[in-house]
Amino acid sequence: MSNQNKSVKIENIDLGEFPLLLAPMEDVSDPPFRAVCKANGADLMYTEFISSEGLIRDAAKSVQKLDIFEYERPIGIQLFGSDIETMGSCAEIATRANPDLIDINYGCPVKNVACRGAGAALLQDIPKMVKMTEAVVKGTHLPVTVKTRLGWDDNTKNILDVAERLQDIGIKALTVHGRTRVQMYKGDADWTLIGRIKENPRITIPIFGNGDIDSPEKALEYKNRFGVDGIMIGRASIGYPWVFNEIKHFLKTGEHLPAPTISDRIEVCLKHLDFSIRWKGERVGIFEMRRHYASYFKGLDNFKQYRAQLVTADTYAEVLAILETVQQVYQPEGVLS
Repeated sequence: MSNQNKSVKIENIDLGEFPLLLAPMEDVSDPPFRAVCKANGADLMYTEFISSEGLIRDAAKSVQKLDIFEYERPIGIQLFGSDIETMGSCAEIATRANPDLIDINYGCPVKNVACRGAGAALLQDIPKMVKMTEAVVKGTHLPVTVKTRLGWDDNTKNILDVAERLQDIGIKALTVHGRTRVQMYKGDADWTLIGRIKENPRITIPIFGNGDIDSPEKALEYKNRFGVDGIMIGRASIGYPWVFNEIKHFLKTGEHLPAPTISDRIEVCLKHLDFSIRWKGERVGIFEMRRHYASYFKGLDNFKQYRAQLVTADTYAEVLAILETVQQVYQPEGVLS
């Protein structure tokens, strides 16, 4: 395979052999979540996607998403929008936040993005997608990458053509989610066309695959079957940042790392919470952490009562007390169903 034993580079950013990327996920991939993923093996991470219109308006939510920290590097700021000129201007604004690269979202399938002509909607207008990408490339000195899908629906799986055209106007890497927009997140991701992009001798930029990678075995199988340069992981990392190091260890040795213990889960969950509070303040930090507890303790028998307590706790001291109880109840390893 072309990706074997070779360091993967996005321009001058060296990601090592077969990098694992953390997917940009709305309301998930904030700095606290990225911190625990980085500590557990993520090689390249992205901000949550940022609305170009929001950035131009200086909307507080969009501007706060530009927050990046030195230890996160390499990190990309991901932008989405429907207006070519606005996207070009936003590339300049995002560049001032000093990320390592700028990424464009042409993959988000959710209605309030796609119906506004942004995200995956651009898959219905490839000439516009090309022009928009060109505006972003011209708006920054940083490498520009793209994340997209196979096409809008089964009749428009035009990713092979899109990959060539985007490379020709200067993008430095491409991530493809193996579904169409119409599929949303349903059915299985089909990586066949992603593999065909890699087989195209005209394509020289790194190609990353995304969709349904939730185990070390699957990562190895897809690496070998489709020849991608690396894998982007999204949903499998929520509440389970260990997935990155588990995959790396398995690719290297063919063996599994031990599963995280209850102590491991609590320790990482607390690190996540601590950062969330430092970043957003106690009230908002605790509130935004609530969406993660079920994932951190997934698979534990009879955890429902503790989850209910965690998602209603209002202070750090309360959360700590509940987690200490969880530690005692499930000590030393917990009863996994």
